[in-house]
Amino acid sequence: MARVVHSYDDPDRFVAGTVGEPGARTFFLQARAGVRLTSVACEKEQVMALAERLDVMLDEVARRFDRDPVTQTAADDTAPLEQPIEEEFRAGTMTLAWEADAERVVIEVFAVVTGEPFTPDHLLHSCGTRGDQGAFGHEGRWAREAERIRRSVL
Repeated sequence: MARVVHSYDDPDRFVAGTVGEPGARTFFLQARAGVRLTSVACEKEQVMALAERLDVMLDEVARRFDRDPVTQTAADDTAPLEQPIEEEFRAGTMTLAWEADAERVVIEVFAVVTGEPFTPDHLLHSCGTRGDQGAFGHEGRWAREAERIRRSVL
């Protein structure tokens, strides 16, 4: 089976959210660009780890590139997940990186893999730049997203 890649360069929106009541919630990461929407189911622990690692990475970027620490400067995105929520796949491994040359955060979410060989058949690839356009605007937008992710697990 060929790998399906859901790639978003500077998505309009990249958020974490939940569906359902506490104790029976399903957690999602959701990316949107124009009318294209991808929803990936994940575990609460994965969402928490993503928020924590995003904070750590942004602090490290500020330190290594001699920038002011990231602060929240604009309104939070508090809107719910967009409809329809159609699970494309369930998250397995996630990677998080900073591309210094492009000044952007990269998040990759690979589908859960069962059996051998280890070749995920789905991938969500999302990049956000520091510029004034796009889903993340600048590191402050990423910091707000980390906080939104953290709130979604409460």
